[in-house]
Amino acid sequence: MPRYAILEHDWPKRHWDFLLEAGNVLRAWRLQDEPQTNRPNRAEANFDHRLLYLEYEGPLSGGRGRVSRWDAGTYEWLTDDAGCIAVELTGGRIVGRFELQTAPESHE
Repeated sequence: MPRYAILEHDWPKRHWDFLLEAGNVLRAWRLQDEPQTNRPNRAEANFDHRLLYLEYEGPLSGGRGRVSRWDAGTYEWLTDDAGCIAVELTGGRIVGRFELQTAPESHE
């Protein structure tokens, strides 16, 4: 099963990086609020990350703060549509359906 990680990131302000293994990269989203099940989590798409972030904790280069592992485990895709992503997580903190509500992409 593919893996996921949720990293608590302290820069530029506290947020959580939600990372899903997809082949040789991690699809990534930024969550402004602490992750929760049983409700959509507002998310902003982020650039793909390297797989090493599944295991990494510590300082980031370029003065971008530090990350610490908030949760990790495996996942199964449920929905991957524009505006809504849903996965079934089996982790240390989160077990169950986890939804991301993403903002529509701007085409300006």
